Amino acid sequence: MQQLNYKTLGLLPLLFCLSYQVQASSESECIEKQVASSPPEVTLGEVRSICAALRSLDEDGSVLIRGQKVQAGVLTRRVIAERQNDTAEFVLTPHRMNYILPAYSTSEVNPEVYNDIETLDDGFKKVESKFQVSLKLPLSYSSLLVDGDRIYAAFTLEAWWQVYANDISSPFRETNYRPELFYIAPLDWHPNEANTAVMLGIEHQSNGRSGSLSRSWNRVFAEFIYEQGNFVWSVRPWYRLSEDAKTDPTSPNGDDNPDITDYMGHVEYGLGYAFGKYELSAKMRQNFATSNGAVQINLTTPLYGKLKGYVTVFNGYGDSLIDYNHHQTRFGIGVALNNMF
Repeated sequence: MQQLNYKTLGLLPLLFCLSYQVQASSESECIEKQVASSPPEVTLGEVRSICAALRSLDEDGSVLIRGQKVQAGVLTRRVIAERQNDTAEFVLTPHRMNYILPAYSTSEVNPEVYNDIETLDDGFKKVESKFQVSLKLPLSYSSLLVDGDRIYAAFTLEAWWQVYANDISSPFRETNYRPELFYIAPLDWHPNEANTAVMLGIEHQSNGRSGSLSRSWNRVFAEFIYEQGNFVWSVRPWYRLSEDAKTDPTSPNGDDNPDITDYMGHVEYGLGYAFGKYELSAKMRQNFATSNGAVQINLTTPLYGKLKGYVTVFNGYGDSLIDYNHHQTRFGIGVALNNMF
């Protein structure tokens, strides 16, 4: 088996999901395919590394790191698949999960935020639909600072749709837009034959509303990822970029939600485990000063073809930006287009 340089693969954060395997019948065929679909910035050495990774995984799912045999984890497998196809013209690469929840229930619709809109105040149902679309695009194709690192731009759209509220014309109760720019690099540190990576980035999140319903914030973040076999762990602290205070509640300028970190916290922890074709994950946020936070548990199951069954449970603050300071328990069931990792 040819030795695989793990630095050339890189890792991606928890909840970036696209599970599929690509077979290469020979090294020459694999290299020919990669050269044909890759931009000029990709070096021949990087192409050979991708093909070597595919051959290693085809044999027994393991790789060699400095002469030691290590099992390639779930994130590493995804990176190999993505790096083989993310330069193809007609391929869209998932970032976070892409899903639709036809039924997404809540213990309580936010009782205060819609008081100023009388037509909506009493019309919202406790069961609505939710969907998410999340994609990313590589902005670099060759190594920059260390082998295997890359820069990505990404965009995530979340929408909460009151599809069952016929009396008020079934509006979209909330939409959140989340563009981001991040740098990801593998680390040359493999404790207990595990794999590690770090990510640095900046993101904006807003709901695109005006007046009293406007919510937004900007933050810079760092993330550390640990992967060992089918287990993934991550920690993602962030720092909110300050905004000017509002001088008038109706003004479009100034901070719409100055206390958002009191509820959303300053850090998010992630855990995930893949067992067979099932994947279980949890996300936890916490502000230790205010004791506010949230926990979300997700399960994906085989369904049909590339479709996955998706079940999620949420408890705490910040299910959406409009509900950043509203505590609730939510349960959803639906279909996902890709796994969590």
